[in-house]
Amino acid sequence: MNRSQSFWTIVFFSCLVFWPRPAMAMHLSEGILPVGWAAFWFVIAAPFVAWGLRSVQIRRETDPQSMPMIALVGAAIFVISCMPVLIPWIGSCSHPCGTGLGSLLIGPGPTIVVASIALLIQALFLAHGGLTTLGADIVSMGVVGALSAYGAFRLLRAIKVPVFAAAMAAGMLSDWATYAVTSLQLASALHGDGAMGGMFLAIAAAFIPTQLPLGIAEGVVTAVAYRFVLIRRPDLLGVRPTPQPVAEMHQ
Repeated sequence: MNRSQSFWTIVFFSCLVFWPRPAMAMHLSEGILPVGWAAFWFVIAAPFVAWGLRSVQIRRETDPQSMPMIALVGAAIFVISCMPVLIPWIGSCSHPCGTGLGSLLIGPGPTIVVASIALLIQALFLAHGGLTTLGADIVSMGVVGALSAYGAFRLLRAIKVPVFAAAMAAGMLSDWATYAVTSLQLASALHGDGAMGGMFLAIAAAFIPTQLPLGIAEGVVTAVAYRFVLIRRPDLLGVRPTPQPVAEMHQ
């Protein structure tokens, strides 16, 4: 790519990011959580982020060649989670997350770290989410999204479920678990004198029309992407490639 092409590529993507358009509040909107609840979710998120940072440090020391993969997954999570379907009456929106796929490719610890960075950048520069709700967003999308996918995939593979089906289920569960926790976060903070259970069901129901198909789509994308990496570059997943007969390799 010559300098002219590089310049116009930068201009194009800058226009995509900075061109004026109607605001769409992604994740939990700034200020929607009371101060006490916002602080509570920061406290919950902190040890998981610390664990994730330690995981990345260990990975850098023992396998420095994995750092580009971690960065690539972080960029993918940033882009994937920037595709909103606005739900204004609950102060949030539906969108794919990408943390399920990230957890399968680089592990849950590093995924929590890169998801936290993606959420911070979105809050600072794109008005997606907010700084006061960053802890809650990290817990729902980063922590729950990553751990639920990783746990589901390992469990399903342990009982001999095929890779594609296990990865698809992990991607779907990660997406839906993220929004279940988001519904819980909103309901616990905003139910007032009403029943928290009723508020939770109402918020979860508001997400269903958009998040149900998005979760299925994310499951398919997770399965396809994971299988592709497993076949093409199993070393990136810590899997030793299986030798193939010469005849099969030339088919």
